Amino acid sequence: MDLDYILRAKKFKAKKSLGQNFLISTDVIDFISNQANSDDEILEIGAGLGFVTERLVRVAKKVVALEIDKDAIKILNKNLSSYDNFHLIEQDILKTNIEDLPFGQDKIKIIANIPYYITSPILVHLLGEIDEISHKNRNKISEIILMVQLEAAKRIVADNNSQNKEYGQLSILSQMWADVEIIKNVPKKCFMPSPKVDSAIVKFVLKDNPKCEITKLLRRTVRAIFMARRKNIKNSLLNGGFKNVEEALKKAGIKPEARGEKLSVYEICELSKALEEFN
Repeated sequence: MDLDYILRAKKFKAKKSLGQNFLISTDVIDFISNQANSDDEILEIGAGLGFVTERLVRVAKKVVALEIDKDAIKILNKNLSSYDNFHLIEQDILKTNIEDLPFGQDKIKIIANIPYYITSPILVHLLGEIDEISHKNRNKISEIILMVQLEAAKRIVADNNSQNKEYGQLSILSQMWADVEIIKNVPKKCFMPSPKVDSAIVKFVLKDNPKCEITKLLRRTVRAIFMARRKNIKNSLLNGGFKNVEEALKKAGIKPEARGEKLSVYEICELSKALEEFN
């Protein structure tokens, strides 16, 4: 751990309401900053006390930081005002359209350390809903480097072969428009105040096209499958209000007794296509 970061974090009263846990590990901060290149324009969500930001401005072409904590904003302005490539905006990411931010390039990278309780809302805001073919924020992003609690990271990268019920709606949302992988585990001791659980860094590499064909019923299909994951797929879909379920399953080549949580993203897409035909 870096003593300077520890001392600076101790002087600041972290706000539980904002889920503030400041990263104080030099190794992890270096790892995150190494994800940036000299030609990158970066949006940092939740700059906090600026420990990561201070590294990014020395590497990237431009860094636009969003922060809503007025006390943290004072510190950021004091420590980073001398950098011409740094722009600080007091704004909530969930109320921000990326196209309105002062970027010059078509595609940007996002670096963020976010509280677990807003992981899903932020990903929906950045990537769009599962069935959104066009999304103005997603269209502006090339990569997302996201620090989340380890539990959330496992859910983001999970597939139909994963254990412990990790595969679900968040997995489909994350993977529909991006290749995702956990690139670093981060122990809880790397933060101050230390959270109760470990974290992980997930890398999203966004794609121009979705993983599979998107239909009007895709989001509804996904919701029905994972709202009743212990039921077989036939009963899950019936509970979800679908009609002619057996015909749709036969069309998609899926056995009625199969469990939805064992269907791949591609199989779910084919099922939603068949359901659209019969509903």
